[in-house]
Amino acid sequence: MSRVGLKPISVPAKVAVKLDGRTVIVEGPKGKLDFPLPEGISLTSEDGTVVVSRASELRQHKALHGTARSLVQNMIVGVSTGFVKDLEIIGVGLRAAVKGSDLDLSLGRSHPLLHPIPSGLNVTVVENTKIKVEGIDKQLVGQFAAEVRGFYPPEPYKGKGVRYVGEHVRRKEGKSVGK
Repeated sequence: MSRVGLKPISVPAKVAVKLDGRTVIVEGPKGKLDFPLPEGISLTSEDGTVVVSRASELRQHKALHGTARSLVQNMIVGVSTGFVKDLEIIGVGLRAAVKGSDLDLSLGRSHPLLHPIPSGLNVTVVENTKIKVEGIDKQLVGQFAAEVRGFYPPEPYKGKGVRYVGEHVRRKEGKSVGK
């Protein structure tokens, strides 16, 4: 097994990493996640660290080695601290609200958009224009935030739309009047 190039992952005291066959199970104060290890990749846990290693120097094993290490590290961070994406809605009359297990978006269309919130995510809306997406699964948090942003991405002329907090929207100059 090769350990070239990738650092061991430190595991906080409140997080437990177990291997059940080919499945990595990570449990912490925020919840529990699991991930099936690909063929050719193995995991060992020792002294509060986790080491992901590969079976050979094949190109596929090298690629899966880095991916598996990142996924395990994201699982450890997720169950210990969690992940957060903040969105903001810019524009007059545009708003959001949480209704039951759906996110109700009024984005200037003739009808409201009801986007279902997946289980495992906590979505809160503050001041009708600030959306906070929290969860332990980094992929699920990012995917949900990207779907909400995709309903009305920020446009370059007035900057209206749904954007991530701190996202820079490149603005264009409007039409210029003839000479």
